[in-house]
Amino acid sequence: MLLPTSTVGRKILMAISGQILVIFVIFHIAGNSSIFFHRLNAYVVALYGLPVFVWGGRIILIAAFAIHIYYGTVIKLENHAAKPQPYAVTHYLHATFAGRNQIWTGVIIIAFLIYHLLQFTFQVTNPAISADSHPDTLGRPDVFMMVVHSFQYIDVSAVYIISLAALGLHLFHGVQSSIQTWGMNNERTLPFFERSGKLASVIVFLWYSAIPVAIMWGLLKR
Repeated sequence: MLLPTSTVGRKILMAISGQILVIFVIFHIAGNSSIFFHRLNAYVVALYGLPVFVWGGRIILIAAFAIHIYYGTVIKLENHAAKPQPYAVTHYLHATFAGRNQIWTGVIIIAFLIYHLLQFTFQVTNPAISADSHPDTLGRPDVFMMVVHSFQYIDVSAVYIISLAALGLHLFHGVQSSIQTWGMNNERTLPFFERSGKLASVIVFLWYSAIPVAIMWGLLKR
């Protein structure tokens, strides 16, 4: 069976790409947590000292994002076409707020990702604090300084925290949905996977939010 030609196949591609992205989300924050030990600059230098790993990961992520976005949109449109007329009264039996708004949290995540890349990867939103233009005492790009100065602005931190809340909601539904796609969801295991999705979304939100919150509170500074 060619996966893209069936609804089940498209959902499998959605599940695989989504799980790849979740793995990246976990590894990304694990590495960025080195900021709490003032080791972020060393981590970034070590990471970019592995160009095959970095660019291989980027290619996989770009492919995963493209697949996830494309088939997520296709499935949403197919579901809408199946019932184009909205019900006069809608009853949500088991659908959660996160599940009903999965497409919108996805849109927020995409917009945030573009902003995040412009800010910290391409470093064009605020050139005055660009890490590449301001080396630390060891001559390394001062990523630590760039991150700290960025999150000292309440509006920047607010954008990140709100976007992370959208990511948490997306994971809240996505973890359970991807498990269900593999046929591992039944009446006995459903509560476990629901709790797992909730726990994963809360952990990711708190873990990522800890960085801007710590900076705003002055716990991380130059």
